[in-house]
Amino acid sequence: MGMLSMPAVAAANDAHSKTILIVGDSISAGFGIPLQQGWVALLGKELQRLGHNTQIMNASISGDTTQGGVSRLPALLKSHQPHLVVIELGGNDGLRGTPIRRIQANLQRMIHQAREANSDIFLVGMQIPPNYGRKYTQSFREIFPTLAEENQIPYLPFLLDNVATEPGMMQADGIHPTSAAQPQMMQNALPGILQWLTK
Repeated sequence: MGMLSMPAVAAANDAHSKTILIVGDSISAGFGIPLQQGWVALLGKELQRLGHNTQIMNASISGDTTQGGVSRLPALLKSHQPHLVVIELGGNDGLRGTPIRRIQANLQRMIHQAREANSDIFLVGMQIPPNYGRKYTQSFREIFPTLAEENQIPYLPFLLDNVATEPGMMQADGIHPTSAAQPQMMQNALPGILQWLTK
């Protein structure tokens, strides 16, 4: 998946522009749909419509895990020097039954990496089907609010809220959202991004 750069209002070299780096998996990479219809692309358009001077760099890769994020993030931080890092990872770990402690430790490492680079963090939560039992599913869900509280960072509980259980919103695999779901996903993420931009 190639990097998608979405300038909104001003060019990247504008000193007043805010760079937002999205580090995610297939949910943010737009698996199975045209990239320009994905929620990240729609977010860029909406921020432009609202008059915010931002540039969104979508570094999401289908199939990526939290370990992949830990490995990739330092170079991304160095290259793009983002003001905000949006972390949308963990879903693939959960679907593979990765130990909860390892997922949480990897996400914590990414938060630390971003902070070391003087970037703010917005954590995007995910939920998984109960393939590995109720306890694992619940523990996975709790990773995100736990990290948000421990690190005092904003987070979105569930990117697929009002999507995952709605007819026509999920592709045949039951995992990836359709094009029709992307506006709702963008709306789910938008308040947190706007709050950061206006703080």
